[in-house]
Amino acid sequence: MKAFVVRAPGGLDRLEIAERPDPGAPGPGEIRVAVHATSLNYHDLLVAAGHWPAEDGRILMSDGAGVVEAVGAGVTGFAPGDAVVSCFFPQWPDGLPHGAVGDFAGTPGDGIDGFALTHAVRSAQAFTRAPRGWSHAEAATLTTAGLTAWRALVADGGLKAGDTVLALGTGGVAIAALQIAKLMGAAVIVTSSSDAKLERARALGADHTINYRAHPDWGTLARDWTGGRGVDHVLELGGPGTLAQSIEAVRVGGHISLIGVLTGLSGEIPTAALMAKQARLQGLIVGSRRQQQDYVAALDLAGIRPVIDRTFGFDDLPEAFRYQEGAAHFGKICAAW
Repeated sequence: MKAFVVRAPGGLDRLEIAERPDPGAPGPGEIRVAVHATSLNYHDLLVAAGHWPAEDGRILMSDGAGVVEAVGAGVTGFAPGDAVVSCFFPQWPDGLPHGAVGDFAGTPGDGIDGFALTHAVRSAQAFTRAPRGWSHAEAATLTTAGLTAWRALVADGGLKAGDTVLALGTGGVAIAALQIAKLMGAAVIVTSSSDAKLERARALGADHTINYRAHPDWGTLARDWTGGRGVDHVLELGGPGTLAQSIEAVRVGGHISLIGVLTGLSGEIPTAALMAKQARLQGLIVGSRRQQQDYVAALDLAGIRPVIDRTFGFDDLPEAFRYQEGAAHFGKICAAW
């Protein structure tokens, strides 16, 4: 079978298609999946570009969606023909985070082989059902970006109708958060450096938008838009370069989900301001299988679909990563085969 791998020490010019043995029939507790799509995340780009070292020949991509071809002994949750989507942490079925999800050692496309391939045999616990009627590319957006937004707002944030959400940027996590928040009756503020992207966010239901390049004090503007109270939830995707403004924007007792590191891996935190806000600053990485099942159940009832900017073919994965590097996309970038 075909698989897209990265050769050490990494780099987009060191991605190649390799022939790998067919994984064969599933064993007890396993399922065999014909994989048909993946979606690109910043974490995948870090691995592919060599900024996050991986084993030589690692099969790329954390997200995978496809169709069950066979089930092993003892599997009761899936049957041949089921549309499924992978889990970012196959070793995290439910409950609170634990030691095994404190790094990426068990994450597909990083510590273990990912889903840039045609067939996979994995534990049944490494998948959930996909939302009914979704394409494989649409389903592949759930594993990382969609579930991150769901956990930040719903599972951990306790989002409720009437809350105000501040989402930084217009990538996959932010747009999924916009959709989830509007679905649940919340108001949403979106930031971007592109007025064209902000216009698209408004078309999706954003209640207020801020161009952070034109307004470096966007945290103050977001707080002012709430009448000075501050926002209830912040999806903090920038990291150290944006955190101070996120603290400025959040209400006293609010919730900041520290999700991204787009501006760097470390930096200063205005601790006095955070203390004064008595806000909860929570780091998080994606979520559990149970949270993904809850998210899929909500999507089955919601009637919303992910926003996909562009879909590439399997052979064009390096081109897809280069497109991602350009940061011109709105929503998700996918590959399907």
